Formats: sequence, structure tokens, C-alpha cells
Amino acid sequence: MAQRTSAFLSIALVLTVAPVSAQRLSPIANPNEVRPGVLRTPDARFENLEDYPFEPHYVDLRIERAVGGQERVPMRMHYVDEGEGDAVLMLHGQPTWSYLYRKMIPIVASEHRVIAPDWIGFGKSDKFIREADYSFRMHFQSAMAFVEALDLDNVTLVMQDWGGILGMPLATEIPDRIARLVIMNTALPTGYGIMTPMWYGYRDRTRQQAASGQERVFAAGGRDPERVRAYSAPFPDPSYYAGPNTFPQILPILPNDPAAERMLRTARRLQRWDKPALVMFSDGDQILGPHQNYLRRLIPTAMDEPLIVIEGAGHFLQEDQPEAVAEQILDFIERHPL
Repeated sequence: MAQRTSAFLSIALVLTVAPVSAQRLSPIANPNEVRPGVLRTPDARFENLEDYPFEPHYVDLRIERAVGGQERVPMRMHYVDEGEGDAVLMLHGQPTWSYLYRKMIPIVASEHRVIAPDWIGFGKSDKFIREADYSFRMHFQSAMAFVEALDLDNVTLVMQDWGGILGMPLATEIPDRIARLVIMNTALPTGYGIMTPMWYGYRDRTRQQAASGQERVFAAGGRDPERVRAYSAPFPDPSYYAGPNTFPQILPILPNDPAAERMLRTARRLQRWDKPALVMFSDGDQILGPHQNYLRRLIPTAMDEPLIVIEGAGHFLQEDQPEAVAEQILDFIERHPL
């Protein structure tokens, strides 16, 4: 299978207001604030993006803020929906959105239905302004509500980065809806400090950037101007940055972190997972690459699959080698018909 070589990926996180975590909810002033504390990126930011011709689809969810008691806020969640058949649900990571899968979607959608949502705070989905409104629990509940709203069954769950950190607990919570797992360049932090030094460095840089209130450029896939424009499109100014600011900070690192118990429970359930699972990493991910062997050993059915390493790709293997990744997914589904 031919593989396209490209440079390893880097994230340029290069941002002019006070830190968003310090902002209070107030009467709507920003014209893009659809309700107090909730922003919606203008559609014009997403016009004429290269290789992203997909019609937008939206589902309205009621999302519980991480703070504020039982308040549930109407939020609009965006997703791509292409092709027909059983669903292949593609979950993105940090600080990307469904654009990351743009070159894979047509390949997989030629044989299956592909659904690629944007997490709350990312892409075309609505965004909380305050960092305090984001939590692991909020994101997890959003993912559950999304799958239930679309009534998805027989799902092949494709996960990378935070897509896996949220997707693996999702799969073990609703296993009757999941047919197959494709786990790529991600981790399963259970609160016992298994992340790599490079990840800790990335987390600390993000924390400093959030506090500085500087303007940022978001990029996955190098410095190509069109990619930089596309990955930065969801975030017109720092008031939109709370989602990507928060993801690195809510990962469970210590046993008493809020999501640690859920992740530990996920690991125990994956030890008994009996449905097809493909763990497929790239050869150039220095942030999460070391987790490949752990995940393969953890999940019994993963060891039944060939060891697949996507060559010439960094952390965002969907960006570096989209055709190779998509073909591997199609081959995996074909090996395990329902």
C-alpha cells in the first residue's frame, strides 16, 4: 500500500485579552455570543477551506456546565455525515476539529457512513467562554448525548488523541452500540502518571499561553498557510480559546483527579473487551507514541490484529498519511464483518 511521506507535524500555539477563566458571565455583548457565556464561531470563518466541502450537520444538546450546579445549557454540536451504511465515528483530539479527517472521510465514506463531530469548544460546535465550564465529565456527557441523539449502532469507533481519551470510556459505557475500535495515537491515563515528558511540557506551555492572553495560531500539519487558516478558523480571538486551553489541564494525572476513577474503570473493562480492536500508531509521535504497546497488551482482541505502524507520520497521522490510515481502517472493517 502506497504511503505518502510528509514532514512530521508540529502544533504552533502562537494568542489579547485577560485570561478567559477570569471572565464572568454577563448580559450578551459579543454579537457571536448566542447566550450568556456561549460563543458560536461565524460561518464566514469556515468558507472555502481546502478539501473540506462537507455539508454541516447539527444536533442540539443540553450540556451541563462544569460549574453552576445543575444548570444545563442549550449547545449546538456540529458533525460531518457522509456516505451510507453502518457508522464509522471519527473522534478528533486537541486542538483540532473534524477538518483533521477531511482526506480520510471520502475514502471511508465510499463504503460506510462516516460521522465526524466537533467537540464542544472546537470546530463549528458552540463554545463556552469560561474555562471553568469545561470538564472531563462535561465532554464525556456530550459524547454520550451525541451518540444517543443520532441513535448510532454497530459503530466502528475511530479515535485519536483526546478522541481516544474520551472515546475509550464511551465505548465501555455503551458497548452494545460499538462494533469495533480503532485506537490511534492516544493514551489511557488512569491517574497514575503514565504520560510522557513531552506531554507534560505541552500541558505546561498551554497553561502559560492561556494565562498570557496572547493571540495564537493553531496548526496541525506544519506551517502551510491554508492549514493554519483552517485549524485556526474556529478561534477568531482569545475569547474562543477556553476549549483548547482546558483539554490538557483536565487529563487525570493523579489518582484523586476527577476523571481518574472513570479511566481506571475503563481500563478494567478493556481488559475484558471481546470485540475487534485495532491499535494503530504512527512511527513519529513523540508525545503519545509510547502508549501503543500498553494499549495493545491491555485489550485482548488488539493482540489478534497485526502490528500496524504508519510510517512517515507524526502525532496527527490523519494529516501526515490520511490515505494509508483510511485504507487500514477499511481493511480492518472488512476483516471483521458484522
